Amino acid sequence: MKPVAWTCCWALALAGCTVGPNFKEPQPPATAGYAAPGDAPPPPDQRLALGARIEGDWWKQFHSTSLDALIKEALEGNQDIAAARARVAQAQEEVAAARAALLPSLTFGTTVGRQKYGKALFGPLDFVIPPFTYYTVGPSISAPLDLFGGNKRALEERAAYRDYQKEQLNAAYLALTANIATQALTVAAARAQLDVVNDIIANDQRNVDLVQTALDDGLATRTQLLTAQTQLATDRTLLPQLRQEESSARHALAILVGQEPARWTPPELALSDFTLPIEIPTGLPSELVHRRPDILAAEAQLHAASAAIGVATANLYPNVTLAGSLTQQALTPGKLFEGAAAAWGIAANLTAPLYDAGRLHAEQRAAADGYQASLAAYRQVILRSFGEVADGMQAVSNDAEQFNSQADAARTAQAARDLVRRSYTVGNSGILDVLDAERSTAQAQLGLARARAQRLMDTARLYISLGGTPIPAEPASPNFSPRYDGTL
Repeated sequence: MKPVAWTCCWALALAGCTVGPNFKEPQPPATAGYAAPGDAPPPPDQRLALGARIEGDWWKQFHSTSLDALIKEALEGNQDIAAARARVAQAQEEVAAARAALLPSLTFGTTVGRQKYGKALFGPLDFVIPPFTYYTVGPSISAPLDLFGGNKRALEERAAYRDYQKEQLNAAYLALTANIATQALTVAAARAQLDVVNDIIANDQRNVDLVQTALDDGLATRTQLLTAQTQLATDRTLLPQLRQEESSARHALAILVGQEPARWTPPELALSDFTLPIEIPTGLPSELVHRRPDILAAEAQLHAASAAIGVATANLYPNVTLAGSLTQQALTPGKLFEGAAAAWGIAANLTAPLYDAGRLHAEQRAAADGYQASLAAYRQVILRSFGEVADGMQAVSNDAEQFNSQADAARTAQAARDLVRRSYTVGNSGILDVLDAERSTAQAQLGLARARAQRLMDTARLYISLGGTPIPAEPASPNFSPRYDGTL
């Protein structure tokens, strides 16, 4: 009995042993800010609140009801979000399956067989058992001891993968809201520029009419009329490109909300519908690693790689499984459930690697190398995210300077144009002066529309680089279900 007792004690002592490294969350970077030396300060009309957190949905800071409606519709119909939710559900079920592998499993089976023993089995005995039919029925149980924690590490690995899929869902949600905002602003910017170009073309037509009248009165030349007509034709060439930008953005919006472009019409979008946020909560750099889904997804992959080392290490050690059965055995079906037919069995199965040509150790080293690769990838994601935030903050500052300069240029060009027009009507300026003033005004007005749109877009991108807001816990659409219902 002593060897059996010592074996049982040894098994119990090792039952809680889990080999492999225990994952520890990496420390956040020890940096106090995002900006680099020499970066421009924040603009005077926008404040970057370091340490403040984004409250609520980030896009609501633009106070655009059209944008709110677009994002709500997209969350209900976007197929990327539906696919990401289904992958999260799939990963959750895989976690449940891995957890079940830690527990005993109970099965029920029946057997009907025909058996004949050879004569050599009975040796000198003078009898031979004739062929017979047998019947068995009953349950059996199997319980893995998981002495070295291989199954526990496999469960940990699946749980980390589930966390990765959750962060991928958050990333898809963040990308969707960012794309909706970008395309909506693109539509609004294109429409604003189309309005400016249409006004420019109307002014060009008035100039052509003005020169034509002057030519009829003998106060202008044919060359001046051709110059005015050339300017009109040149400005008309701006329309097709802007219309293409507007239509492409509309089509992109339709796809993002889960509709065919031919069957969907976007809401009215104008730059005046968007309000530039005055204060942008940037949070602390140490908090960014806990907000951005791409960083959290990389951390989950690092966790999975750490657990994979434990799985590979556990494979180097023996594996013990306990099995038991309680069956009824008989030679005829009628006697199968009599008391004398009861039988039971219990066994312990131990398997241990003896020689595998170095395969298991190579798998362990490969898992360790995979962890190092995931660690480097995690650090790179953090570096890239800090760079994106720094770029976004600088873009906000530079956009404000560009917008203010463009506004000054537009005001100056418009004042100069009005003065040249009055001068031309009294004969103190020529038509070329008017055309030059018109051209300068058109360029300034177009530049102002682009600068306003760029400022709104870069502010939205800064919100995204700061992590935006996480996806709601419940599906946005009440009709969505990640469960398979048996249909395709």
